Amino acid sequence: MRKRSLATLSAALVVGSLCAGAPQPRAEAADSGGGVPAPPAGSAMGLGVDLDTVTIPELQARMAGGSLTSTALTSAYLRRIKAIDPTIHAVLRTDPTALRQAAASDVRHRHGATRGPLDGIPVLLKDNVNTRGLPTTAGSLALAGSPPDTDAALVTRLRDAGAVILGKTNLSEWANFRAEKPTSGWSAVGGQTNNPYVLDRNPCGSSAGSGAALAASLAQVAIGTETDGSIVCPAGMNGVVGHKPSLGLVSQDGVVPISAEQDTAGPMARNVIDTALTLSVLSGGRGESKLTSPGGLRGKRIGLWRLPSLGPEVDAVMTRTAKRLRTAGAEVVEVTPPYQQRLAELEFPALLSEFHRDIDAYLATREGPRNLAELIEFNRTHPGEQTCFAGQELFEQALAAPATTDPEYRAMRAELKDLSRRSIDETMATHHLDAIASPTNPPAWTTDCARGDNDVIPSSTPAAVAGYPSLSVPAGFVDELPVGLLLMAGDHEDGELLSLGAAAERRLHAWRAPRYLPSVGTGAAR
Repeated sequence: MRKRSLATLSAALVVGSLCAGAPQPRAEAADSGGGVPAPPAGSAMGLGVDLDTVTIPELQARMAGGSLTSTALTSAYLRRIKAIDPTIHAVLRTDPTALRQAAASDVRHRHGATRGPLDGIPVLLKDNVNTRGLPTTAGSLALAGSPPDTDAALVTRLRDAGAVILGKTNLSEWANFRAEKPTSGWSAVGGQTNNPYVLDRNPCGSSAGSGAALAASLAQVAIGTETDGSIVCPAGMNGVVGHKPSLGLVSQDGVVPISAEQDTAGPMARNVIDTALTLSVLSGGRGESKLTSPGGLRGKRIGLWRLPSLGPEVDAVMTRTAKRLRTAGAEVVEVTPPYQQRLAELEFPALLSEFHRDIDAYLATREGPRNLAELIEFNRTHPGEQTCFAGQELFEQALAAPATTDPEYRAMRAELKDLSRRSIDETMATHHLDAIASPTNPPAWTTDCARGDNDVIPSSTPAAVAGYPSLSVPAGFVDELPVGLLLMAGDHEDGELLSLGAAAERRLHAWRAPRYLPSVGTGAAR
């Protein structure tokens, strides 16, 4: 196939969305079933667009035609945050300069001097991404003092592209790398983020606020970060799209780390088109990839990794998904990537050593605790850090872990890299696959500080450890709870994966607006 860049893919997806029609999700009435009152789906008085379903290309077409301004769009999102976020606690703070940024974009639009498809588009940033003038806390009171002096490299790219930095989202404190039994979506700074579909259920992963905010249509796109599962699981559990890019495609400069060997920031949105456009900006258009024409499933070979451990309801969603992909012309074969047990044995010990190295380097750039030992002491002496769970066992284990210069550590990481890449490469080569597919997540568990998470979800690990791309798109529901389809491919095949994801998204047509239900039982998948 011809090689094309991510920017070329983005352009192709834009044409497809405007000419052939982007997927139109089902925006059902937000009847909260007697629970918390919810706004009408996508309501935005006088805006002329449905925020639940509108895509970036559609917004840009309206702004180019003069029927919409970035100021009006940004104001609409700020109103939704004010109205809805008290229910889900996804947004920590909005940027007081957001409307000023939007007004500058409007001037560029009037003069035909826009900077690309994100010009004037409101973006929320996970609160472990350095943002000048705004607190960047990783959810911890230890970093809640002075904001960073400079933007993270990815924020510079967003600003240069004309995006409106709308604010910061809550996250699992320290990206869920503090306690052995954490509660995803909780931080001492932001409290607990709730899943918009069912409020007593968990939003999953450390990019919890980004996923929940998108489900509630509080921004057009959001930025998450992942070491293993923290973009794709919140995407799946909140019924949106999340892309974990190939390692190195998006700069990690200025992002609070866990491990340089696995960390990456990535885009999250309500559709693949917006996700691809955002990735093109975050990556600077880098990443040559073999691409299919957007929207095509015919002749594609997809390996389905069922993961029955996630339960029969999730397996039923996968069965229906496979049927729909086959109906669209794809060949779906069942696979089981090898080496998974060994990866599970090795990953955590390696991350402990890497976290100690990388968090010390980051803390040295900020006011507050200057290293991991000081951070541990801070948590011991600040009761606010113990209001959901008190543990910091991972910090303590990391402090005692072998240095990354230790031969035993280096052997672990080398074996991890080898086996994780082989698990994907060998599976794809043996079955002649274009991608591997699996369930992204189980139905969201009930949030419980005393118990912690119930999140043994192995599907994200092969791509996360290998540094290969993965993409979660909505696949269906178990009762009111979303389940995602996770797609994985080879190194730097991000463009090909996004193209395949766009095709799957159109065929599955699985998104629907949340209803903010207070609770729900269990039942049939659909």
